[in-house]
Amino acid sequence: MFYHNAPGKNRIALMVLTAAMSVLIYSCGNASANAGQEIAAPAVSLPVLSIAEAPATTYREYTASVEGKLNIEIRAQVDGYLDKIFVDEGAYVKAGQPLFKINDRTYNEQLSNAKASLQAAIANQQKAQLEVDRLAPLVNNNVVSPIQLQTAQSVLAAAKATVAQTEALVHNAQINAGYTLITAPVSGYVDRIPYKTGSLVGRSEVLPLTTVSDVSDVYAYFSMSEVDFEQFKQQFPGATIQEKLRHLPAPELVLANNTIYPAKGRIETVEGQFDKTMGSISFRATFPNTGGMLRSGNTGKIRISQALQSALIVPQEATFEIQDKVFVFAVADSNKVISKPITIAGKTTNYYFISNGVVPGEKIVLTGINNLRNGMVINPQPVSADSLLKSRPM
Repeated sequence: MFYHNAPGKNRIALMVLTAAMSVLIYSCGNASANAGQEIAAPAVSLPVLSIAEAPATTYREYTASVEGKLNIEIRAQVDGYLDKIFVDEGAYVKAGQPLFKINDRTYNEQLSNAKASLQAAIANQQKAQLEVDRLAPLVNNNVVSPIQLQTAQSVLAAAKATVAQTEALVHNAQINAGYTLITAPVSGYVDRIPYKTGSLVGRSEVLPLTTVSDVSDVYAYFSMSEVDFEQFKQQFPGATIQEKLRHLPAPELVLANNTIYPAKGRIETVEGQFDKTMGSISFRATFPNTGGMLRSGNTGKIRISQALQSALIVPQEATFEIQDKVFVFAVADSNKVISKPITIAGKTTNYYFISNGVVPGEKIVLTGINNLRNGMVINPQPVSADSLLKSRPM
């Protein structure tokens, strides 16, 4: 009976298998169609700016170091132990204010000895003068020989010389004793003090006792390359360098935290020759420092403005850098983006001024450039240049 019904069972199994295969093929077809729909994602919408040409003011920046108008090293003029330190590091002192006191006992003793020697010399001079005064009338009356008077006059001259010599010794002792009290030569700020009370100091020490910096005005030193210096000479009128300096715009000082120092300065001097090693020449700008915000040793940048009659303006946020080159994403045909290198002629806080790489009217992607790749298609959203300048001023 098993073998009699086998052909019928086989036909049923075959029909079930065929139906299962049909369902599988239909499911695969639907999966493929759905996959095709996921690949065709919509283009991303990004703001696009048309590059405009307009008058602008740009600037050049040069690395600068700041120094006080006067930086005076305070050194001991006599040897001895520090008895007192009257000031602390960083304190503001006025000219003539005591800074240090060196033990003065030795120098006061030397002064006392010199004064005693002076008194003895003066007494000998007076005695010699009396002898001359006594002999002079006797010689006139031929009572004594003129030789005696000449001898007395010689003794008087030697006594006067001794007095002058001892007076010099007194003055020298007074100077040395005065050197034991060290005062501030100018008003300014006290630098680091490497010595403590009880330290042995003297003229042979390598380190000064401290430095006092007069920072009522400060000097900012910066350098121009030979190319920049030639451009400076051609750009500004004047027959001499000093005349050209007077036509330079007032420089600004950009501090280390990228803030602008509130007071503008003036460029006063240029070095007489180029640095052979660096190929640059140094300038000195002076800035007022009424509030004492600047100190010797500050660093920053000198910013000199330059007016441009016409410039291509590109927001800095629309750019990116690769290996020290600056690029933008331009919108080409079919709304495809392509990266283009640009040449920067100047800049402000928010914008670059472009001399090469793009043309007026060309469209670039303004924001969202981090995820873009060459050839990607975007949905451009135009942005007005006027509205951008209002929200992000120059």
